[in-house]
Amino acid sequence: MKQTHYPFGLKMIFLFLLTTLFSCAQQRTKHTSFDFVAADFTRARAQYDLLLDNSNFPRTLDTTGHVVGTDEWDWTGGFFPGALWYIYEYTKDPQVKAQATAWTEKLEKAKDLTQHHDIGFVMYCSYGNALRLEDDSTKIKKYQQLLVHSAESALKRFDPKVGLIKSWNEKASWDGKTVWKYPVIIDNMMNLELLFFASTLTGDPKYKNAAISHADHTLKNHFRPDYSTYHVVDYDPNTGAVLHQQTNQGYADNSTWSRGQGWAIYGYTLLYRETKDSKYLDAARKAADFYMNHPNLPKDNVPYWDFNAGQEGYRPDVDYANRKLNDIPRDASAAALVSAALLELSTYTTGTDAKRYYDFAESTLKSLSSSEYLAEKGTNGGFILKHSTGSMPHKSEIDVPLIYADYYFLEALLRYRKLNGA
Repeated sequence: MKQTHYPFGLKMIFLFLLTTLFSCAQQRTKHTSFDFVAADFTRARAQYDLLLDNSNFPRTLDTTGHVVGTDEWDWTGGFFPGALWYIYEYTKDPQVKAQATAWTEKLEKAKDLTQHHDIGFVMYCSYGNALRLEDDSTKIKKYQQLLVHSAESALKRFDPKVGLIKSWNEKASWDGKTVWKYPVIIDNMMNLELLFFASTLTGDPKYKNAAISHADHTLKNHFRPDYSTYHVVDYDPNTGAVLHQQTNQGYADNSTWSRGQGWAIYGYTLLYRETKDSKYLDAARKAADFYMNHPNLPKDNVPYWDFNAGQEGYRPDVDYANRKLNDIPRDASAAALVSAALLELSTYTTGTDAKRYYDFAESTLKSLSSSEYLAEKGTNGGFILKHSTGSMPHKSEIDVPLIYADYYFLEALLRYRKLNGA
């Protein structure tokens, strides 16, 4: 076959055109990729202007469409100021920073929160983000002191005999049939980040040692062989022996509550970040794979509130026994926090696994950015996302906006943006 030789000048023109076209294609792809991020933050800013009119920390909407607010002792108090910090991180708007600061400092009394385990959610989602973005040395020093004080409060619920931070005080199960003596819930993994921070800042290992002990016991007792999770594990306060493995907000003791699985994925990802212990990375990956590959996960990656709701072999339920899966409420809050977790997890893995986690998170964020889940401006009480579920067994906060769904959605958007070099 005769080979055609092109003049050097023609070759250079051809290569230039190819390079230009490729570069334009890349820019077009990147621009398209970030269109939804920019739109989401624009929407978030507009929506939160509405929520700022509330005197209490916004949590959800009631059945009449009015905002339900909470005080600093509720576990959700830190999410609204934390979300404002994320909006400021994106916009760099000094007005938003002032608002974030004001709402964060309203939480100062919560440094003494010992009634339950959620001081990490309350103080680290607010003051922790403030520390990342604040440049005033006086405020930085104050916020650091508050967070160390908060870590001391968290340790008051840690009993070395059991090796875990107690989530709730003595509490009856949702159906009243069991009284838990030393209940620990999978959500508690999220509060450990505060303890690692305190050890890093002070150099005192007692905080991180408690966190690692908690994570190790949770890894042993909260996971089933397939790496699905129990919501509640109750321990003997005298011996540390496991008494019950049950649920409080899931469909059944043997079902997988979707947000609980999300807490596990996120929690063990952050444990690996802080310790670089491969057993935590392995747990995060296996928990993530269970979630991502579950046959009942909808195509848009926004899960039903429980993966097994209404299925045979699980707790019979008057409300759901005869319903089809597509009639069961979703939980956008689970989708949002899993997206944030998977984006970080993708950075600790390589090859096809890293791509799987990243692609799944990206796809989920695009679903949450669609009109199905993203509230129209001026609606949804000012919240960003629709269709979250708080606790079906308690018939509480069903198919409503939830402040923590917004928080993890914004966090995931920022992580996505950073991973793409923006």
